[in-house]
Amino acid sequence: MNQTTLTVVPDIEEALAGKGPTALALAGQAANKAAAAHVFADYRSRKAANTIRRQNAGLALFAEFLAEELKDTGISTPTGKALASVPEAWQGVTWGLVAGFQQWQLRRGYAVASVNVRLSTIKTYAKLALQAGTLEAGEFAMIHAVSGYSHKEAPRIDEAREAADLVTRLGEKKSEAVSLSSEQAAALKEQPNTPQGRRDRLIMCLLLDHGLRVGELADLTVSTLDLKARELRFHRPKVDKVQTHRLTADSLAAAQVYVEHDAAAVGPLLRASRRDGQLHDLGMSARNISARVNTLGDRCGISGLSAHDCRHFWATQAARSGTALDRLQDAGGWSSPAMPLRYIEAAKIANEGVRLS
Repeated sequence: MNQTTLTVVPDIEEALAGKGPTALALAGQAANKAAAAHVFADYRSRKAANTIRRQNAGLALFAEFLAEELKDTGISTPTGKALASVPEAWQGVTWGLVAGFQQWQLRRGYAVASVNVRLSTIKTYAKLALQAGTLEAGEFAMIHAVSGYSHKEAPRIDEAREAADLVTRLGEKKSEAVSLSSEQAAALKEQPNTPQGRRDRLIMCLLLDHGLRVGELADLTVSTLDLKARELRFHRPKVDKVQTHRLTADSLAAAQVYVEHDAAAVGPLLRASRRDGQLHDLGMSARNISARVNTLGDRCGISGLSAHDCRHFWATQAARSGTALDRLQDAGGWSSPAMPLRYIEAAKIANEGVRLS
């Protein structure tokens, strides 16, 4: 090391003389400072777009709560954008505020599941703030200790809210899935032999036989189908992975007819409808598909049917047929076994193996 460097960085000169922190300690501190400045951006760069959108919405709602809670104090509160990107925005956030955010959401009528998801987001970003050095370890431990609501607790919480004349669910998402029978599923697949009907048949087969999420269905292109191999290869944005499904007999038949008569050569697989029942070159959005599924459900006497109900049917049927947990988790594109385990547990026969004589 030359004399110029020692003059520019006196701490290192002292370290070499044995009068201060070691050069390695100084380098480590500099590395920590650099990492802290990028910890939020680095974390977010690793996540799927859907995850980031969900987290942004949760942090924006937390910012709204903070602004409302502290409006009479004169204290400046961070925006949702700042909470998502600036470590310093988390200075002053305490476990009491996080716990208060939970109660605030319940009073405003948010679903218990949504409250839990947002708590998970708060804990994740609080951990990033801890790593960045803007949140103390003790406070983070208290925030981390704030617990969400269990599946068993949710009905009791909703009952208490109903008794107090509070809303228990904001938005259009239903608290319970519409349950479908095998006969109803078969009826949903039976569609007219028209351009729109052939497309609708393929929609219902892919939802009911493969458990695709509506966004995944909207993203399908003509190239995702390999009819010769009888396969569908598609991307699951929620878990950021590409999967291949072997088409069921119903899905294969529906795909063959649709591709032969109605699909475009390239581009989106599912084409939007015209008023006369013919098809656009434009693809269907997730909202379009959801509305169409609802309409097809009404025609079969199934009120309030959604695309997610079809995914629920698929998972339930798979669990009842004895599908192993790891296979159901993989095929359904879940990142943890928690959700598929619910279907398997619900499908169990409680008195299986019980002998009365």
